[in-house]
Amino acid sequence: MGFRDWMRRATSRETEPEAVATGGGQNVGDVDDAVTFTMTVQVGPDWGSGEPMKMVGTTTEAADECRHMFAFKGLPDGGHFESPATLVAVGAEGRADPVVAVHVDGARVGFLPGFMAALVNPDNKPLSGAAAAAQVHMWGAHVGDGMRVIGWVAAGSAPVSWPHSEANPAAVTVEEQRAEAAASTASMIREALEGDDPRRAEEFRRGLVDGVHYLQTIEPIKQLKREGKLEEALELCYRAIEGAEADREDREPAPWYTEQAAIIHRKRGEREQEVAVLRRWLDVCPPDRRAGSAAQVRLDKLVD
Repeated sequence: MGFRDWMRRATSRETEPEAVATGGGQNVGDVDDAVTFTMTVQVGPDWGSGEPMKMVGTTTEAADECRHMFAFKGLPDGGHFESPATLVAVGAEGRADPVVAVHVDGARVGFLPGFMAALVNPDNKPLSGAAAAAQVHMWGAHVGDGMRVIGWVAAGSAPVSWPHSEANPAAVTVEEQRAEAAASTASMIREALEGDDPRRAEEFRRGLVDGVHYLQTIEPIKQLKREGKLEEALELCYRAIEGAEADREDREPAPWYTEQAAIIHRKRGEREQEVAVLRRWLDVCPPDRRAGSAAQVRLDKLVD
């Protein structure tokens, strides 16, 4: 069976309906004042501009309240809705970093990611007025006996350009998110290969094995492992290892595929093969990158 056949089999089920820079001044004559330069770099969504941010906790701590909120909105089987929301600072007892919850009609439906909570509420104090005003776009899907919910939050009450709509629905279930991730990876690779940057195209071309880029094997390998098809997963791992080695240039190859192959060999009781695949990665890894790597740590345990 060819590489593309493995890819089709492994993905078939998933496509059906998760700075500051400072410098000090030097003394010049009688001048001894230190000069400090500060540069702020925006990373991720700009909260102050009303750009939406994906919430955390909708499938864990806030899962029950999210499910009840969908029922309250008349959407017991899922769907999506927009709503005004309120940011609520969670008590600081026992924690150093601020935590900011997102409430809709008094129910906690999620949280700001940690880095954003620190920007929104650096002093970890109660939020009120404009600082607490927000809005959400929630998406839910019926899964088994319950519901899985994800959502985005934005500051203020001005119109928001949400990332998803009826025409472009959010990937809510685990299966949908896996399919979305695979599609995103395939799109990135296609754009690189067909783009105007010949150097970038060549970099991605080196990672191809039988016409498939090694980055595209991640979800298929995971799926085959979930199904207990370890032999097929192992074959994909070695194909991906080949692509990662060809793509490494002066760097170490992407280690994930080697780690997965080693895990599969371990499950199958194949100690010699596990040692061999770990050594294979280390042999092509720059010497200064070997110590402390997961491959080296595992190999040391095996050969002691």
